[in-house]
Amino acid sequence: MDTMDIVSSLRAAVGDDSVRTGEGIEPRRLRDWAIAAEPGVVPVALVLPRDTAGVAATMRACHAARVPVVVQGGLTGLAGGATPVHGCVLLSLERMRAIERIDALDATLTAQAGVTLQSAQEAAQAAGWLLPLDIGARGSCTLGGNVATNAGGNRVLRYGTTRDLLLGLEVVLADGTVIESLGRMQKDNAGYDLQQLFVGSEGTLGVVTRVVMRLFPLPRTTQTALCAVDGIEAAGELLGAARRALGGQLSAFELMLPTFWRLATASASRAPLAAGHGAYVLIEASGFDEAADGPRFEHWLQSQMEAGVVRDAALAQSLQDAAGLWAVREAGSHFLPALGERIGFDISVPPGGIAAFAADCLPRIDSHWPGSTAVCFGHMADGNLHLVVRTPDAVQPVHAVESLVYGCVRAAGGSVAAEHGVGLHRREWLGHTRTSEALALMRRLKDMLDPLGLLNPGKVL
Repeated sequence: MDTMDIVSSLRAAVGDDSVRTGEGIEPRRLRDWAIAAEPGVVPVALVLPRDTAGVAATMRACHAARVPVVVQGGLTGLAGGATPVHGCVLLSLERMRAIERIDALDATLTAQAGVTLQSAQEAAQAAGWLLPLDIGARGSCTLGGNVATNAGGNRVLRYGTTRDLLLGLEVVLADGTVIESLGRMQKDNAGYDLQQLFVGSEGTLGVVTRVVMRLFPLPRTTQTALCAVDGIEAAGELLGAARRALGGQLSAFELMLPTFWRLATASASRAPLAAGHGAYVLIEASGFDEAADGPRFEHWLQSQMEAGVVRDAALAQSLQDAAGLWAVREAGSHFLPALGERIGFDISVPPGGIAAFAADCLPRIDSHWPGSTAVCFGHMADGNLHLVVRTPDAVQPVHAVESLVYGCVRAAGGSVAAEHGVGLHRREWLGHTRTSEALALMRRLKDMLDPLGLLNPGKVL
């Protein structure tokens, strides 16, 4: 089937106003946040259905014509998962933005996959609930994209990843079959848990169209502290103490190494803590006892200072103070682009192995590329580290640096893709994280659910 025929089939399936071609496809569709399409890549069409029936009709038309489909959410991914391939149909769910139901007794939110995370958070909050999934791209990323990448973020320590927050799912398969499993129960062991196949699958196994997410009570208290410690080992000791003393109230434990701290505070008129410490940790706890939570947190923090685990600390006394402390942790979005061309990593290692990983990897980078800048920070409690490397080379030696870093990740028993998925960017390195037997099973699942290889070809596997 030629281009005109597939466009005609799509228009017949979903209507003229839901299909765009040529200059009607905005340039922003040719990339995700980090990875652009290869030069010369031209999509056949952009389809914007309004409901699941429209998604299914689109998939049936593409399946009959054997045309590949690349699903796009908010285009905030960093691994090329939504980057188009030549001759594909782009399928955007941005018109599917209905929040269908918030159930107080079930503590669930049911919504179409094109709803932005921020919109879902705000709807939950307006109803007196917390949707705890939270990432920096909340205003643009979509619930469907969050499921497709198993998004994590700052609150994984307390609430888990998207996988842990998902109760129900509706998905359209490559041939247009609709699988609806929108249950609102935490206990449902009736056969295989099919919906979990699609979590983190990056649009390669099916198109997520509707979701049911778990909600939680809104905390009434929040305590935030920024702590200076001697190094990663001391940060690990502090994490253990926080878990024992604060239990389920501990909601964030963010690690920043000295290079991150130096760059994050370089333009600040007054840094909350002095430079020169081995590591910095941002701790957040939230609860429901307005009389006891604050004093309990302060007493615990004081005990850690008296024990010598914490060398210095800044304790937020107001929401404004807390925002200022978080601004240091989130400063990477401002200072990292100023480094220019750089090599970024989204990795994870067992939390107990972070110190050994850093002691192995960071000196190797400096030895191979003297004068490099290596910025390391992340969500220590769940093992997720962000590492950004800038070597002195005019052209960054991307493959060589990746080979070194991912080799260290493999030696540490970690993962080459913690939060943002595999996409195009990490496909070469997937074998560092998965065994050959596991990769073979992944390929069998892909062949079973998408035998023609039409869904997001060239991604993940």
